[in-house]
Amino acid sequence: MLTITQALHDQIVAHARKDHPDEACGVVAGPAGTDRPERFVPMLNAARSPTFYEFDSTDLLKLYRDLDDRDEDPVVIYHSHTATEAYPSRTDISYANEPGAHYVLVSTADTDEAGPFQFRSFRIVEGEVTEEEVRVVQAY
Repeated sequence: MLTITQALHDQIVAHARKDHPDEACGVVAGPAGTDRPERFVPMLNAARSPTFYEFDSTDLLKLYRDLDDRDEDPVVIYHSHTATEAYPSRTDISYANEPGAHYVLVSTADTDEAGPFQFRSFRIVEGEVTEEEVRVVQAY
């Protein structure tokens, strides 16, 4: 189960809506070994595409150095789908290389600034996708 604060949940959704019609992407870091998302790190979709996301390799290297310096893990790796449901695509599954991370997908299909959206979390390990419950809390 992913437990995430309302503030982080809202930041992820806001990023997805802001970047629409392109896919948004980013990370929520947390203290190493805790599985507790704490620090919102929006990233640039280097692909600038409505159907694909890609972290910029330089930004990704900086992120991982920063995570190491702060003794953090990428607890949540998120991105949006702009025209399909919030479920990992084959490409998403092939790029999932953090077995300990929660992969969050937000669908902004058929939505507007205040409209409905999907917010779902998955574990992706060795190509196997397992959906998990999302619990949104006010604070940890």
